[in-house]
Amino acid sequence: MAAASLKFICLVGLLLVVNIATFATVNGAGECGKSSPDDEALKLAPCAAAAQDEEASVSASCCAQVKRIGQNPSCLCAVLLSDTAKASGVNPQVAMSIPKRCNFANRPVGYKCGPYTLP
Repeated sequence: MAAASLKFICLVGLLLVVNIATFATVNGAGECGKSSPDDEALKLAPCAAAAQDEEASVSASCCAQVKRIGQNPSCLCAVLLSDTAKASGVNPQVAMSIPKRCNFANRPVGYKCGPYTLP
């Protein structure tokens, strides 16, 4: 009887550990913290034209959003390569030029983002 109780307690303990680990993974932070790159991409709506055409002007609201997201270069990269950005017609090569076009002095020049490099 004692052996059966010990096995039961061990099984319950194991299940508890697995559930906690799964919960932490699902709700853990990704490239953009607790927000998904697709959610962050929606916040870059003011950048739509500038992310498709290198000659388009970059609005102040676009620069503000890129500056906020770009504080974490891996998040900005994930956003620019996200499914939402692709579906919106974003040209990643052109989008990578937005921080430079916003005249950000402290942008991470040379940062690799997939096959692209931040100018």
